[in-house]
Amino acid sequence: MPVNPLPRPSPLALTVLFMLIGGPLHPYEMQRRMKLWGKDQVVNLAQRASLYKTIERLHQAGLIDVRQTERDQRFPERTVYELTTAGMRVGREWLIDMLSTPRNEFPQFPAALSFVFGLAPDEALAVLDHRAAVLRDNLVRLEHDLAGDSGPLPPRVTLLDADYLRAITDAELRWVSGVVDELRSGALTWSGEELAEAAQAFLQD
Repeated sequence: MPVNPLPRPSPLALTVLFMLIGGPLHPYEMQRRMKLWGKDQVVNLAQRASLYKTIERLHQAGLIDVRQTERDQRFPERTVYELTTAGMRVGREWLIDMLSTPRNEFPQFPAALSFVFGLAPDEALAVLDHRAAVLRDNLVRLEHDLAGDSGPLPPRVTLLDADYLRAITDAELRWVSGVVDELRSGALTWSGEELAEAAQAFLQD
């Protein structure tokens, strides 16, 4: 059958391909295992429809194939997918590229920071203080998971994503806390008049 062009690499597409290395799965079981193994911390699994669309694109490109269709009166009909040779090759290519090449992924937080002056300093203090509290809770949870408090830990290589998130969360918390301290002390402040003057001076240069 004709094969469509390769889909764009994405964290979700990569995860689908590597979930199938262990053997054929239907999408519901695939999503269940992703969550069980904590992949929802690094891949957006909030919308099941996105998973199904990604699976369909991978299938159309010949990277995965239909192994069988399961029929059970207790459940809707389920299509079981398996990894193809092309899927393994492309998955490895994507993996090498994602690991080796840093990219600007344009997350929301830096974009919002670039317009933080749209809030008054006391408003910015409140929202960033709230962010710091959320980050602190997330860091505690990640450290708890990595400490093995809930039971024996799997091999370290399977925990690198969680360890990376812990390091990134810790770094962001320290940075946000520093900005909060500046706002609280008044070392960082601004006003509409000050910003208007700065903008006018910039345009005249």
